[in-house]
Amino acid sequence: MAFTIAVAGKGGSGKTTIAALLIKTIRDNKLGTCLAIDADPNSNLALNLGLDSTVSIGEIIDSIAKTPKSIPVGMSKNEFIELKVNEALSEGNSFDLLSMGRPEGPGCYCYANNVLRDIVGKIIKQYAFCVIDNEAGMEHLSRRTTREADFFIVVSDPTVVGMRSAARIRSLIDEMDFKFKKIFLFINKAEGNVKLIPEIERVNFDKIYQLPFDEELFDFSIKGKPTPDIKKTNMVFKKIEEFRQEYGFRAN
Repeated sequence: MAFTIAVAGKGGSGKTTIAALLIKTIRDNKLGTCLAIDADPNSNLALNLGLDSTVSIGEIIDSIAKTPKSIPVGMSKNEFIELKVNEALSEGNSFDLLSMGRPEGPGCYCYANNVLRDIVGKIIKQYAFCVIDNEAGMEHLSRRTTREADFFIVVSDPTVVGMRSAARIRSLIDEMDFKFKKIFLFINKAEGNVKLIPEIERVNFDKIYQLPFDEELFDFSIKGKPTPDIKKTNMVFKKIEEFRQEYGFRAN
């Protein structure tokens, strides 16, 4: 089973950038094969990683729903979806990418979540590492899209609203049956030492990291340049490297 790192947080907090930097540290240190999963319906991870848009699980499900006769005789619907999902894997530089997307049909999203769990559960066994960029907010937790991970990282900006959202995500984890071995808070775009709000201090994170606002990363975002192409000397990436060295990423 792959060593799994799931990333969550409110929109605009920088969670997709953090996911891309985690993939970079796995690649640069030659830790093993890596599967990147874009579980955010907005599907920005591919662009962040420098890949063209890929066929998503949502699009696959929509296509099969519209043309059920496309399923070969003797093959079940789930088997056909699994085949198409494997074909949809995009190859990057030392990683593969799978995009969830969002089905357009009414009532399809829960089915897509089940497909994501069941089929991707099989696919990730082929990799040493898996990095999941979850959708913004807390809906993916309430739907149990991501039920277990070695590391679960909640990303917040330094605002009170961002930290309150992070605290709610952490509380929700305690309320539901999730299997996360370690849970971290990354306060992104921090200028100086950010003062934590009481809500954050009342919940339990294994460790809280503060990542500085970085002009180079901001410029990469404005120009649409792949985040993993950032220099190893970049201040934020160095913080990600410190995190990796402190806790270790080890293939299971």
